[in-house]
Amino acid sequence: MQDVVQSVDRTLSILEVLSDYEDGLGLAELSAKLDLHKSTVHRLLSTLMIKGYVEQNPVTNKYKITFKLFELGSKRLAHMDILEIAKPYLKELMEKTNEVVHLVMRENTDIIYIDKVESETTIRMHSRIGRRSPMYCTAVGKAMMAWLHEKEVVDIWSKSDIQQYTPFTITNFEDMKNELKLIKQKGFAIDNQENELEVRCIGASIFDYTGKPCAAISISGPITRMTDERIEMFSKWLIKYTSEISKELGYKM
Repeated sequence: MQDVVQSVDRTLSILEVLSDYEDGLGLAELSAKLDLHKSTVHRLLSTLMIKGYVEQNPVTNKYKITFKLFELGSKRLAHMDILEIAKPYLKELMEKTNEVVHLVMRENTDIIYIDKVESETTIRMHSRIGRRSPMYCTAVGKAMMAWLHEKEVVDIWSKSDIQQYTPFTITNFEDMKNELKLIKQKGFAIDNQENELEVRCIGASIFDYTGKPCAAISISGPITRMTDERIEMFSKWLIKYTSEISKELGYKM
């Protein structure tokens, strides 16, 4: 039998009971339903309010749950849905560009490739589903960083193992900040041989219902094909499709 932490068990019981009452419950009512002393329930409710899971009506003094649990569950749901939602868009982008298309998600200071679509004529890339790469030297990583708060960008940079992967890798933070400003203006990022020589990539962010970048898509190819003219054309499709995916995830522009 697994151990049950009493305080956690009681806290979760409060949330479960309150979820059945749209207008909330008073302290005495909640204590009676839980068969717990009012002081115990009050202490647990105070913590739940501080953490934003419960709120108290100032007029009736009744307690009711907030939408925070829904938000937490929605994050997980969005991550589960994104593969299914993005798949047809990835395929269309590959067919339009005849280049490799990646879908990535962020984990700490890295991006992880969670899907990949490539044509039979595409030069094979070193990427694979499940592979990690640093955010700072990839188009998809920079595309996501551009929309984060400055403090979070500083945190990512300070915790990353900044390496000169190629002569084109950005290793100066001031240069990176200028790069991120430009990315935000254009709506997409370019990896100009920063992660892998002879390869250019463009990337754009996907946003969730909270407005935060939750994933990104890239189009990658050899520099001989990823010319400035093609990048300009591809970027319009990339922004269009990432916007469509974001809308399906609940993002309101």
